[in-house]
Amino acid sequence: MSVEMQSEKERASAWFKSLRDEIVAAFERLEEDHSEGPFADMDAGEFEVSETTRASQDGSDAGGGLMSVLREGRVFEKVGVNISTVYGTLGERAQNAMAARKGIPGMKDDPRFWASGISLVAHMRNPHVPAVHMNTRMFWTPHAWWFGGGSDLNPCLEYDADTAHFHDTQKAHLDPHGADLYPSLKAWADEYFFIPHRGRARGVGGIFMDDRNSGNWEADFALTQDIGRAFLPAFVPLVEKRRVQGCDAADREAQLVHRGLYAEYNLVYDRGTKFGLETGHDANAVLMSLPPLAKWV
Repeated sequence: MSVEMQSEKERASAWFKSLRDEIVAAFERLEEDHSEGPFADMDAGEFEVSETTRASQDGSDAGGGLMSVLREGRVFEKVGVNISTVYGTLGERAQNAMAARKGIPGMKDDPRFWASGISLVAHMRNPHVPAVHMNTRMFWTPHAWWFGGGSDLNPCLEYDADTAHFHDTQKAHLDPHGADLYPSLKAWADEYFFIPHRGRARGVGGIFMDDRNSGNWEADFALTQDIGRAFLPAFVPLVEKRRVQGCDAADREAQLVHRGLYAEYNLVYDRGTKFGLETGHDANAVLMSLPPLAKWV
């Protein structure tokens, strides 16, 4: 039975847009307020905003979004905050159809889909400030709906206190939804953000979920919102604390090498990267997560 859920889709899409606006404003304030320590004499960065589109085989409207990227700032060397709402026929390009529809119930008979979400990756100027990733999303087909996403911290120079703050903040936002939820989503993140060919994690973890459908849309949407709300209080205090720290060439070397690890993961394993490219979304927006500079040893 087809369930269109039009009002739910609109609410989810509007929420991702409001979260994007809040994060972009907070990040621009961090740039403007950075007045002491390394890189404070540079010009403050500003977001460049451009529209993105999803390619449709027959030229019909297939949705799109906004790509907001700040480059060469005082605090952020590169940060992207993207939102999108896309729809159409999943895997309408013949060579990608089977890959895109794999594992999604009912798509053989009715391959329509709708997806909306926010995706963020920040690569920092000061090596002592950790890189970070966050995304939340809703996916719909005529046969099912689900939510997914999370956030994880990716420092090249690790500080136990920073890791504890990041995780404690996420736990505080998840605990109202059930005491067992944070341990479950933390374990999921540890497994998901592991790089098999390196035998190590991408960073110090966070939370992650996919295919979230408890049968209660309102409850799952509320959980997804709180995952998004946890991001700024979990991350911004770390930026404010570490951006004033001195750094040297060895710190920069460690940062560039760690970025290589990040790039490997996103190009080889990340589901979002694969899905975006397979479904014809703007390639620049899909690959926004890649760092501006990286190094391999």
